[in-house]
Amino acid sequence: MQNQARNLSTAVLDQAHVGDIHGAFGTVGQHDTAQRKSWLARLRTLLVIMGPGLIVMVGDNDAGGVATYAQAGQNYGTHLLWVLLLLIPVLIVNQEMVVRLGLVTGVGHAKLIFERFGRFWGAFSVGDLLFVNFLTLVTEFIGVDLAMSYFGVSPYVSVPIAAVLLIASTLTGSFRRWETVMYLFIAVNFLAIPLAVMSHPVAGTVIHNFLVPGVGSHFDSNMMLLIISMVGTTVAPWQLFFQQSNVIDKRLTPRWMAYERTDTVIGSFVVIIGAAALIIATGFAFHHTHLAGAFVDGGAVARGLHTTLGSFAGASFAIILLNASLIGAAAVTLSTSYAIGDTFGIKHSLHRKVSDAPGFYISYALMVLIAGGIVLVPHAPLGVITTAVQALAGILLPSATVFLLLLCNDKEVLGPWVNKLWLNIVSSIIVGVLVMLSFILAAQTLFPAMNIGAFMEAMLIVFAAGLLVSIIMLVRQQRKIDRTPASAEADRVLIDPRMWRMPPLQQLSKPVWSKTRKFGMLTLRAYLFIAVLMMIVKAIQLALGM
Repeated sequence: MQNQARNLSTAVLDQAHVGDIHGAFGTVGQHDTAQRKSWLARLRTLLVIMGPGLIVMVGDNDAGGVATYAQAGQNYGTHLLWVLLLLIPVLIVNQEMVVRLGLVTGVGHAKLIFERFGRFWGAFSVGDLLFVNFLTLVTEFIGVDLAMSYFGVSPYVSVPIAAVLLIASTLTGSFRRWETVMYLFIAVNFLAIPLAVMSHPVAGTVIHNFLVPGVGSHFDSNMMLLIISMVGTTVAPWQLFFQQSNVIDKRLTPRWMAYERTDTVIGSFVVIIGAAALIIATGFAFHHTHLAGAFVDGGAVARGLHTTLGSFAGASFAIILLNASLIGAAAVTLSTSYAIGDTFGIKHSLHRKVSDAPGFYISYALMVLIAGGIVLVPHAPLGVITTAVQALAGILLPSATVFLLLLCNDKEVLGPWVNKLWLNIVSSIIVGVLVMLSFILAAQTLFPAMNIGAFMEAMLIVFAAGLLVSIIMLVRQQRKIDRTPASAEADRVLIDPRMWRMPPLQQLSKPVWSKTRKFGMLTLRAYLFIAVLMMIVKAIQLALGM
């Protein structure tokens, strides 16, 4: 019972994060404990609670995502649809973990990393986030430029207007109004489905390429870069920071865990449906035309669809690209502002007015204005920049996932909500696959004449061996946990998990890292540094046509 008293005070950093839940579709009281016995009552509650999971997923189908999926379809048909199917469990597993962290701790991802791992690792993690987020925001404005150029609007008009709209939609001082705007963007996202239907897809081919992995006849480093880009744009590091902070800002607690998990699962399928629709549309629209294999950028795709499917198709793709750019920019920038608020201890909530949280809103506005200004620089290789940024996110994702995994096994942080053994095994597989993909890209860039098939076979053997060792270590760790003295375990389970919240951070004992863990983390950091350099080299080669 001592632990139960301990949790009467929680670690929530901003008092605006405490109170009634105001969603786009209604309100749920802060102290609402009523049972939802009918399916209609549960559905009504879900509509109020949901939002963060759906927004983070659809926001991931941003300008870079739309361009990446269009490139996959235009250059390789529907051969890479299977990648999307494999990403569904990755999305659900990763985002479910941040949902738990957000609802149980009341503290953002950046703050937790600084507090639990120290300034050194906190600076690395948040530094990665700020760097990739800013570059991603630049690609969102590239998307605005390309989309509106299709309609003959100058970027010197479209980009500033988009920047003003993004800032205005956030400065309302109302979480509900902001979420309502995001739902409007989500609705437009579904325009990709009729676009796919217009391309007259062959159902058998689509189903086969979804279920049977394959790469067609031209597997090389360019395709590997694209696959990593698909991973990076579908499962991006910013998503971890955004959803954890957004569920906190919406004032959700463990009481609503099942609803927010449902929100996350729904969002995962929605984002994959949208991505698949874009690959199908471009794959079949450009098949057997002179445009097949000739991807340039999103604007060129819109013009190409105009040529092959008609003006409505071209305009639809341009609108999809514009919408994706706006929702992506809103989510990515807000993710950054949340992280800055967590890191520097400033007020950071959409419930607050501008005058009440100036640092939060100023950081948001500055990022939007600076990124928009960069896009107006002439003669930049916009298509290559977009692909490279998605690949960069994919390469840095393993590092972010490792921190996430460590936090979700920290009993001081999650108490009865820590990861189960099976979830740790699945997460380890995800990290291993991501590292393997980026390693293959780095090797192919360094040694372009290498036998990529033989190298992949060797990597799979190494991956399998590493996975086996990881599983053995995880099982041993679980056995140690199971040997916890009965009295301590009994004291822990007396607490209803729906009521358990992480206590204030200063009350937590600091985690102790073993030499093996430190070595592993430093090795991962060094490798990712090299992989990023190789990715930059590859991007430069593509920009120069090498």
